[in-house]
Amino acid sequence: MTNEALAQSYLRKALDRLDVLDLLMGKGAYSDVVREAQEIVELALKAMLREVGVEPPKWHDVGSILKDERRRFPPDVQGELDELARISEWLRAEREVSFYGDEDVVPTEAYDEDDGSRAIADARRVVACARRVVRVPVS
Repeated sequence: MTNEALAQSYLRKALDRLDVLDLLMGKGAYSDVVREAQEIVELALKAMLREVGVEPPKWHDVGSILKDERRRFPPDVQGELDELARISEWLRAEREVSFYGDEDVVPTEAYDEDDGSRAIADARRVVACARRVVRVPVS
């Protein structure tokens, strides 16, 4: 399998998952919105890396790799990489807590509508940028 085919697959998966965010938001499942947004962002960023010939690492936050490999990206995307890295870092920090909670954190109580809205906006921004890098064939 080629980097291009994997990049397209990752981006298709991210695009398909975007629709789920609105459903979860409508149910008030804000912690699930945050968790799903993290996975969407991870898929989209790893798609971008693969598309430019970088094998993504097996960890969740690849923001630093985006910045290190800035020169590989189209000029119109390079200026957005710092913000995409910030989004990746924020959502990565919330990944486990939003899903499992912690001794003093109940996920369904720890997140609110503002968190969900931020996660959705961030996921959409990352996917929109990824679509400028990775061309997904119309199916």
